[in-house]
Amino acid sequence: MSKRNETIDAAKDKINNDRAKDYGDALSMHRRIAVGWTQIINMAEHTHGSITPAHVCLMMDWLKTCRLCVTIDHDDSWEDKIGYSALGSEISEAWEKEFPRPPF
Repeated sequence: MSKRNETIDAAKDKINNDRAKDYGDALSMHRRIAVGWTQIINMAEHTHGSITPAHVCLMMDWLKTCRLCVTIDHDDSWEDKIGYSALGSEISEAWEKEFPRPPF
């Protein structure tokens, strides 16, 4: 079996078994994620003119929040949220020094 097929099979297993069991229906989950990401993107464009790396941290945190709404006791998602918040704090500080925001 080729590496390509191994990767495809592993991905199929995750989305059809583990992820589906942990997080439920993919369409519903992605709909919730889209709602939050839309808000983050709209505010990023309003306040910064575009999405910054710190906004990406917010978006990833929102993804983990959506997952936790379905599986509240999933420790990995809680840990990831903390990680994205810590990274976002560091990244936003560095970004603002390099690209200061114009006043509103």
